[in-house]
Formats: sequence, C-alpha cells, structure tokens
Amino acid sequence: MKILMVGHYPPHGGGVSNHLDNLVRELRKRHEVHVLTYGPVRPRDFEREFVHQVKPLRIFGIRGVSFAFLGGRKIVELCKEINFDIVHAHYIGTTSYAGVIAKERKNIPLVVTAHGSDLDFMSKLPLGRYFVKESLIKANAVIAVSHDLGKKALSLGAKEVHVIPNGIRELGEIKAKKEFITFIGSLTSYKSPETVVKLAKVLPEEKFLIVGDGPLKRVLEANAPENVKFLGYRRDIENILSKTKVLILPSKREGFGLVILEANSLKVPAIGRRIGGVKEIIRENKNGLTFETFEELVKEVKHILSTPKDAVKLGSTGKLISIKYSWKKVAKRVEEVYKNVLNSL
Repeated sequence: MKILMVGHYPPHGGGVSNHLDNLVRELRKRHEVHVLTYGPVRPRDFEREFVHQVKPLRIFGIRGVSFAFLGGRKIVELCKEINFDIVHAHYIGTTSYAGVIAKERKNIPLVVTAHGSDLDFMSKLPLGRYFVKESLIKANAVIAVSHDLGKKALSLGAKEVHVIPNGIRELGEIKAKKEFITFIGSLTSYKSPETVVKLAKVLPEEKFLIVGDGPLKRVLEANAPENVKFLGYRRDIENILSKTKVLILPSKREGFGLVILEANSLKVPAIGRRIGGVKEIIRENKNGLTFETFEELVKEVKHILSTPKDAVKLGSTGKLISIKYSWKKVAKRVEEVYKNVLNSL
C-alpha cells in the first residue's frame, strides 16, 4: 500500500508526533509511507524524500485553519504524483479537514484518528466543531485511542469507531536508585502540573521532578519549593523513569495517557486523575491508583511511599500490562482498518 499520513511529525514534539513516528516506523516494514506535516521543518536524513510539508500562517487562531486549506491542496498534488491508496489524518479538526478537502476533490479514502484534545477541546470551539463534525461524518473510517474518545466521536457524528490504543516504544531499563516523584508532560493548564508543585509542598521530605516545557514554566518555577527540580523537555525518558518511585498524571483531560504505560514498562507505578483514557489504562490497585480530589492524591502517594511491597507489586503488574501495547500490534490493527476501507469501495 501507498499511505499518506497527515499530522505533527518529528522534529515536532508532542503526543501526536510521537504516535505518528512509531506507527510510521512499523508500517514502513510492509508499505510505502509518506507524511505531510506542519512546516517549516527539516526532515531527518533517512526519510527526507518521504516527508512533505506546508507552511501555514504562523498567527494564533489562524495557523490550523490555514493548514486545513493549504494541506488539502497539497494532498491533492501529492496524490497526483504518488497515487496513494489511502490518507490517514491524525488529530480531528483542522488537520483532518485537510484530508476531507482532498477526499472531496480526488475521492481518495480517508481515515482519521482522534487523540484527545481534538474532541475534548477543538470540538467546543464554534469553527473547530464544524471541522470536527465534518471530518467524523465524511471520513471512511474513524479511529479513537480510547473507548472514552470513541463515545465522544459517536456523539459528534461518527457512524462507527475503531478503538485502537497507542503503543509504547521499548525503553531500556537502567539500574538506578528510585528517588523521585515525577511528572512528565507539557506545562499547560489542562495537564495541571501545578498539582504536583502543590503536592511537593505537602511532602517536603520527598524529591520531585517536573519534566516538560510550556507556557506555565516560569510561574511554576517561581512558586515551587526547593524539593522540585525542573528538567525541561527531555528525550531520555528511560533515564528519568528509572530513577522514579511513582509517576503522577494530574491532567484535567487526557485522551490516552501514554506516559503511564511508559512508566509501567519500567516497573514504575502511576497515579492518575480519574478522567478520560486514564481510567482505562490504570487498572485500580493493579498497575497504579487513581484520584479525584487533591486529598485523595496525597493519600494515594503516601500509601505507595509507605508500603514498598505494594509499590513493587504495582510496578511488576504494570510491566505485564504494558507488554500488551506494542506498536507491532497497533500497526496490525490499523492495517486491518485500511483493508476494510479499501475492500468496501
């Protein structure tokens, strides 16, 4: 098959980029896979000829809309040149709408994947809701990374949804002393990193790591106690998780929560807010714990810290659970969706 992926892709960071990078690597073992992403970017040398880009207007509120129309036109041009069998757009909204435009002009099959904030945030914006609904209705197939997102996609107009979770890349375990309580994620309001800073004030005897970057970084640093260390954006997640006693995911919305499985793969238990996809990944008292209120969070953290045997058991079970989420398995299920779409035409 000749496949065109559309969405954020390395050197871009973030969840969609990470998802797309790993999925493309697996699919390229059997197919010719190209990517259309947001420019300007410098593609990695090993795939330079397979990464295409458009340069949307870099104006807040306009960037995504301009990508939709510029991207739609670019997909049409690429289809004439390469004759793709299918287009797969990641992030439902302006990104997926580029695929809708191309589908209407070239009648090329379109698959779209919901990742989280697209249905949780984009669908609540007046224009964003239009892009979301049109994409869900006009796509040949809709994929969601969690059952929670799948239900939202159905409520917004999707006729059928295939739930295919994220996969996790293999992380090499590094022998190190477990000494930190860790947060990994973008420093934005919906990820709620301030909850971890607040927790550090309640547990001054513990050491905390905040890994990630974003608009809240300066405010967080100004309000954080001395037992919190900010590491910025890092790619060596295995080094950090190998030194972690427990991972905290306090997000106010979360389509999946991949970092939970990454932590589990290195036998690190996780504590996450009881929302969205987090409820599906954390199996209570098996690979981690969940909370709703800050008081519950404090209680659960103290429990893990005071009962090492329970922490080890949670981590070991988490390791077993994480094995089920391999990119090889994810790619096979995505291929099945492609084949079903093509066979139905």
